[in-house]
Amino acid sequence: MATSTDWIQELRLVPHPEGGFYREFHRSKIVLGEKSLPDVFTGKKELGSFIYYMLTSDNFSAFHRLRSDEVWHFHDGSAFLIHLISPEGLYSIVRLGIDVHVGQVPCFVIPAGFYFAAEVAEENSYALASCTVIPGFSFDDFEMPTSDELISIFPHLMNEIMHLT
Repeated sequence: MATSTDWIQELRLVPHPEGGFYREFHRSKIVLGEKSLPDVFTGKKELGSFIYYMLTSDNFSAFHRLRSDEVWHFHDGSAFLIHLISPEGLYSIVRLGIDVHVGQVPCFVIPAGFYFAAEVAEENSYALASCTVIPGFSFDDFEMPTSDELISIFPHLMNEIMHLT
């Protein structure tokens, strides 16, 4: 069985600004014009972008949000715990993995505008997925607030926010 180090080397993953490791492996050559996109986007956008993404037990993906939908596809390791905060402040957790008998799902769509964070479900483990962003990812469409900023919006989620920021 592959280790986290094997995956990092074989997939040529590098540290991600929100935590964990990643590498973009494809960006669509089809480009959507600004007029064909919803008003939340500025400029042109690729139809989609695709990355490998891995977390280890000693790091996490901090709460952030995108203007695009993001689809997570589980590949290997322990399950991911994906923490979600809807625009209305509803909190939920999705378990991304392959053990459907314990409520895990192998694929999940994070809706545009939701804050989300992720961590590995088991200690001394890792979790590997690929993520598809539609329309394609751009740092212009990415927001990673501080814990204080998020708590000011969702004070009822202070503990959850402090855990993953």
